[in-house]
Amino acid sequence: MLKAARIIAVTAAVWAITMISEVAAIAAEQEIPSCGGFGGGVSGGASAGAEGSGMMGLMFPLAIFVMIFYFFIIRPQKKRQKQQDNLINSVAKGDQVITIGGFFGTVQEVRDDGFIIELAKDVRVKILKSAVSTKRALNQPSARTEDK
Repeated sequence: MLKAARIIAVTAAVWAITMISEVAAIAAEQEIPSCGGFGGGVSGGASAGAEGSGMMGLMFPLAIFVMIFYFFIIRPQKKRQKQQDNLINSVAKGDQVITIGGFFGTVQEVRDDGFIIELAKDVRVKILKSAVSTKRALNQPSARTEDK
């Protein structure tokens, strides 16, 4: 999913750069000079209409890409961040947590910027709050069960 998001982002960035350069070219385009004495010629009326339709033609695909980015990249990322913030705020003393490094530990102390967790008897480490990956329930069985 992340790889697809990166591909879409790169494609959209290339497309946006192309569209910006086209808009700049349209804006820099000069008026067509009149054709001498043949009925006044074409001054700026036809080119102004072409520029207006060209700008609208560029805005529609741009709006589509903005919607794609919002619904497929920005919105899901905000949802995941909100879930992670709720997880970190719900961690209290005595909870078992798993860090992003894969360490299992029990929270001994909650601080402003992190936690003190106990990995083993008399082995305590200080971790950042953002290093907590998941919180385990105390009665949750371990992943490996042994037969005796």
